[in-house]
Amino acid sequence: MKPTRFIDSVNCAIEGIIHTARTQKHMRWHFLAALVLLVTVLFLRVSPLEFTLLTVSICFVLFAELLNTAIEALVDLVSPEYHPVAKIAKDVAAGAVLVASIGAAVMGYLILSRYMFPVYKEALAMAGSPTEMVAVVSLLMVVIAVVILKAVSGKGTPLEGGLPSGHAAVAFAIATLVSILTQDPIISILVIAMAVMVSHSRLLLRIHSLREVFLGAVTGTIITLVVMLLFRTLR
Repeated sequence: MKPTRFIDSVNCAIEGIIHTARTQKHMRWHFLAALVLLVTVLFLRVSPLEFTLLTVSICFVLFAELLNTAIEALVDLVSPEYHPVAKIAKDVAAGAVLVASIGAAVMGYLILSRYMFPVYKEALAMAGSPTEMVAVVSLLMVVIAVVILKAVSGKGTPLEGGLPSGHAAVAFAIATLVSILTQDPIISILVIAMAVMVSHSRLLLRIHSLREVFLGAVTGTIITLVVMLLFRTLR
């Protein structure tokens, strides 16, 4: 029945949001991203206008996800069996969420980059400027560490499967080296994105689990940072 009181309407709306968060994994990720963003904004002390723009972007993404969930539920009700038109409706609704997310990401980048990039650049400069020898030694140590860990875990082969993911370890080691060599936040973000894509491909191919990929990324990053910091200290 249609609610007659305002409080009942609000309760229905909140139940819809809770249902979406409970059943849709992407909605939970959106809420987590919004929480992290709000905490970050609190520490960065952005201007009221920038805060307003970020808030509108967050609300727009959440609105798109809610609308997508409503459309999916309606399509499932009308067409329980597979139908190409039902697929189009769901795909278009999902596309709306993607467009809203891209817009929010662009907005967040334009606003937050001028606050975070200087700090990020200083953090990259703390590791110094590694030489070619340091870069080669770092990569070799990452490869050796991966081989040892795979031998200890007894899973997979040297080039496929096992703990940790060698592709993720090497990809993040290279991303760390390039980030510190260039000390450019934009280049750093791009190479890290490529490392994430390489790691994600291991999941898509079902060669590694999420745990194996994560440990590989951590292994490559930490070993590379330790080698560069030791080189800087000894020099």
